[in-house]
Amino acid sequence: MDSIAGTKSSLTWALHISVALLVIAWIVPTLGLFVSSFRTADQISSSGWWAALFPTEQTIQLRTASPDNQTRAEGLYIIEGNLFEVGSMPSGRISAWGTSARDVSAHAPGDTVDMGDDGRLTLEADGTYRLENDEEFAGRRGERVFVTVAILPEFTLDNYYQVLGPNNREGMAKAFFNTLTVTIPATIIPILVAAFAAYALAWMDFPGRALLIAAIVGLLVVPLQLALIPLLRLHNEIGIGKGYIGTWLAHTGFGMPLAIYLLRNYMVGLPREIIENAKVDGATDFQIFMKIVLPLSFPALASFAIFQFLWTWNDLLVALVFLIDATGETTVMTRQIVELLGTRGGNWEILATAAFVSIAVPLIVFFAMQRYLVRGLLAGSVK
Repeated sequence: MDSIAGTKSSLTWALHISVALLVIAWIVPTLGLFVSSFRTADQISSSGWWAALFPTEQTIQLRTASPDNQTRAEGLYIIEGNLFEVGSMPSGRISAWGTSARDVSAHAPGDTVDMGDDGRLTLEADGTYRLENDEEFAGRRGERVFVTVAILPEFTLDNYYQVLGPNNREGMAKAFFNTLTVTIPATIIPILVAAFAAYALAWMDFPGRALLIAAIVGLLVVPLQLALIPLLRLHNEIGIGKGYIGTWLAHTGFGMPLAIYLLRNYMVGLPREIIENAKVDGATDFQIFMKIVLPLSFPALASFAIFQFLWTWNDLLVALVFLIDATGETTVMTRQIVELLGTRGGNWEILATAAFVSIAVPLIVFFAMQRYLVRGLLAGSVK
């Protein structure tokens, strides 16, 4: 009875579970990247993003103030202050501390430890300390102290300011606009060209139409890597290599087969009566295309626009080949992130922010136009 039309398959639960797993596998890394983009470097290195809302306990090395800050009172040489004010460490509550790396939690807050010739150190839970000695302190650096501290959650916008700010050193702001400069024309140009070609293949009779359709289908399976070097040589010979124009044309050429195939399938499925009535009324093919076919084909146009935008925005290979610029004036975001990985391998907060900025725009585009995606992909599949 499971094969009767209208009855639910017994494997529906497996489909639901598979979809749920795919959604989780996609959302969890994105959420982790988003949370990490607001965290400080110390918190990223000490705990995972899932612990961002909870205090994290870590052992860090701090130093007291240098001997230049000592004062003399009651026959003693005294250095006072707060360990968290020396350097740029976040404040927190100290649960244990020590003066040796071999035992970093030997003492409790409030204990006074005799360090011999280096004096006597008293450390409180809030980081305040008092270091006193009968003799004058010598040396250039303060005493080393290992503290186990519970650091409260901290979120900051400094990562985004450092990546996208006007004085950013990472080059991501310029790379962001360079990526827009590449992506927007590389999305619009193939749509304009492919829409005309798709209408011709769908509704106009001319010799060789079937062969053209077969050639377009065959081009869908041709790897773009085969054409990169010959195309770059051609661009260099005609003077458009190493620039935006060559990149736009490369993306247009590589995206054109899918665009024509997708739009042609959709236009073929439009009611024939509408086209025939328009021709009877004396409309030309251009008028039919502009006033009837193009408005009705908006779901397919939006569907391809999503694909093309996501591809060009996330592209690295074409950008490396056709945007050769030693000065970095035309560097796109994907290439800039690769350079950050090479030069800033330890600055995970910068990398997380840069990566999330890179995926934020495609996410906005996808969710804004995703309702047209399925309609465009299913075009022509049902008569």
